[in-house]
Amino acid sequence: MSDSTQVLDWLQNWYADQCDEDWEHEWGVKIATLDNPGWTVTIDLEETDLEDCEFARQDVNRSTHDWLWAWTSEKAFHVRCGPANLAEALTLFRDWATGSTS
Repeated sequence: MSDSTQVLDWLQNWYADQCDEDWEHEWGVKIATLDNPGWTVTIDLEETDLEDCEFARQDVNRSTHDWLWAWTSEKAFHVRCGPANLAEALTLFRDWATGSTS
């Protein structure tokens, strides 16, 4: 199983764990594309174990198409990243959410 598949499986399980017949009606995970090009990811933390946790902003700028910006604000984990950095972005969230990074 590839690392990308593993992180996607983990995110699906994390999402399912939040669903309690209430949370999923108000909150969720949103993944969309950007026009520069790239990805935008917003993961709602409201009413989860992570809602009061902070992730200090990280900006990683390697090149025009290889970049990642991540932060928490307004009880959400936000990521913007380059077109090939989506798995890296989701892995960053997973590692933070599970305490694998500080």
